[in-house]
Amino acid sequence: MAEKYFQVDKLSVKYGDIQVLWDISFEAERGEIIALVGSNGAGKSTCVKAVSGLQKTCGGTIRFDGKDLTGGNCRSMIDHGIILCPEGRQLFPEMTVYENLEMGACSKESSAKKKESIERAFSWFPILKERAKQAAGTLSGGEQQMVAFSRAMMGLPKLLLMDEPSLGLAPNIVDDIFRIAKEISGETGLTIVLVEQDVKKALKLANRGYVLENGVINIEGTAKELLNNEEVKKAYLGI
Repeated sequence: MAEKYFQVDKLSVKYGDIQVLWDISFEAERGEIIALVGSNGAGKSTCVKAVSGLQKTCGGTIRFDGKDLTGGNCRSMIDHGIILCPEGRQLFPEMTVYENLEMGACSKESSAKKKESIERAFSWFPILKERAKQAAGTLSGGEQQMVAFSRAMMGLPKLLLMDEPSLGLAPNIVDDIFRIAKEISGETGLTIVLVEQDVKKALKLANRGYVLENGVINIEGTAKELLNNEEVKKAYLGI
């Protein structure tokens, strides 16, 4: 069987003595968008923190682009092209929009292409060009999410992890960011793992999805299959 471009197999995570993930397995091909969905506290964010090297694991493997990255730290994951766009945006509020974007170009390759990448971000979100010299902490929530997404893209990711990008934002802002993410994936082959509580919106963007509940995956399938799944409709779509 051919190896998948990105594969997490039997991933387990503990916070101290408390286990929060049990044998989580999911995968993605190059250029595919997958969604990790479920209720608050299901373990979705822990999954992507583990993949990004921010959270230690206690079992399982993480493989990407033919390499075993299990146990790698955040720096190692970034060097292999795995970039996290974190929950809550996590900007540097006193720094300008431009300076926040520059912070994303933290590898040799991305640093060399920094100006080009910033111009690309401004083409996606023209409002950021207008706000370039403005402190990031003074922006609206939607504008801050644009900065967070663009900062992640400054790192020239091969695998982009998006953790709760719609949290607290107006639907039209989320739609714009998701549309741009899908266009980039289609044009460049960027693989995206999307963590979302908004199950319907996530599955409309994704090719496939995994439903987490209490630290385990209990349903998986194509986005269409999950949108039509009676259990998913009842538990997460209000149908």
